[in-house]
Amino acid sequence: MDHDATADLPILIGAALLLLSLFASKLGGRLGIPALLLFLFIGMLAGSEGPGGIDFENYRVTQNVGVITLAFILFSGGLETNWQHTRPVLKMGLSLATLGVLLTTGMVGAVAHFLLHLNWPTSLLLGAVVSSTDASAIFSVLREHSLGLRGHIKPLLEFESGVNDPMAVFLVVGLTELLSNPGQAWYTIIPLFLKQMVIGGVLGLLLGRVAVRLMNSINLAFDGLYSVLSVALVGLIYGLAAVLGGSGFLAVYIAGVVLGNSNFIHKRTLRLWHDGLTYLLEIGMFLVLGLLVFPSALLRVALPALAVSLFLMFVARPVATYVSLAFSPMKKRGKSMVAWVGLRGAVPIILTTFPLLAHVPNAQIIFNVAFFIVLTSILIQGTTLPLVARWLRVDAEAQDIPVKPLLYTPSGTGRTNLTEIVVPEGSVVAGQRIVDLAFPLDVLFVLIYRGDEHVVPRGSTRLQAGDAVQVLGPQPIIEEVQARVGQTV
Repeated sequence: MDHDATADLPILIGAALLLLSLFASKLGGRLGIPALLLFLFIGMLAGSEGPGGIDFENYRVTQNVGVITLAFILFSGGLETNWQHTRPVLKMGLSLATLGVLLTTGMVGAVAHFLLHLNWPTSLLLGAVVSSTDASAIFSVLREHSLGLRGHIKPLLEFESGVNDPMAVFLVVGLTELLSNPGQAWYTIIPLFLKQMVIGGVLGLLLGRVAVRLMNSINLAFDGLYSVLSVALVGLIYGLAAVLGGSGFLAVYIAGVVLGNSNFIHKRTLRLWHDGLTYLLEIGMFLVLGLLVFPSALLRVALPALAVSLFLMFVARPVATYVSLAFSPMKKRGKSMVAWVGLRGAVPIILTTFPLLAHVPNAQIIFNVAFFIVLTSILIQGTTLPLVARWLRVDAEAQDIPVKPLLYTPSGTGRTNLTEIVVPEGSVVAGQRIVDLAFPLDVLFVLIYRGDEHVVPRGSTRLQAGDAVQVLGPQPIIEEVQARVGQTV
């Protein structure tokens, strides 16, 4: 039987676009242009009004791909969240994710009402669509510029962007429902909000703990199957929460945080695998969004959309940030940086598919304006992040993670652990031989990273300030060793 070669054409086109996007990401890093912007442009060039001529206008497929992508982005973000770093910014993050989102929705909605001549519910819907920051957009730009941020800025941005998406989704879904049912009172969506947050939060916490136990007890035949298990768990957690009326996005983020701060088998491998999967989904999402847009439609709303976008960047986001953090101890410079790093990414465009599929009046205008806002946000804020960070004096060198020859797979029982302990300047152990320090016998010094060298520790080895020592042993004893190494003269 002859095979229809045209059926394989989408595979060829998809692979070519993906490969082109990878090359574009390297080029963008050298030119200082955010790769996400290039992904969008590649999709637009491949679309029906570009040289590629691909006719794509399926909002249902876009929404489904977007929901899956967002769920995995949030789960991966949860895996990377260090709870010890997040705990000090918990109240600030929750304030930004709730009060900040509401203030942004209201202010952008008011401006959209007067500039775009939309009715109030539709204007507020537009405000809700662009109210949340995008974690993947923010940290992909930071990685491209090798930019670190001082103090609590980075963990605050991580936590805010992880928990404000569920809030934005709720507002968009609730306002879409009100616009689809004009006779429905606005306060009827309040119980819906409480239900989504409570169910999503509780299920995320419980299923995250179940996932840790399952990872450590299932004993799969092949190591590669654990990545399949993690994908199934993300789908199960999101789906169960959503079916029960909760926020699936909040559930997967919290479950990711629980997993990321627990010991389970193949933890490092799975984190790296989800990082790669998230990047793949992100590229695919931006390519699809680029295919979906019609540049001619963007031009028709360019001036009012640019005005709304500039208002969001220079007024709404800063006001929402300063009000939300009014009682926080963070310094003005940190707050200003948080205000400027409010990048919008794929999430707003994904959210526009909800009113489009519900056939809400003027939904196409919301889509075009939101797309324009994303473009300008990535172009203006994304390219100026290093400059603003240096101007505010909150920039820091991004820490390179050294490649280490020894990898440790925890048993999941938590009884033993391999921990890296850095010898600080002025430490009481600096300059002394390991044998003379009389550390407990249950702890083993495995390897010492000294600059670019790997030193095999012996009893006669003298520890030096700056040494990164890998220590294997029971957790209580490791903590005792950390305390001694941390003492200074």
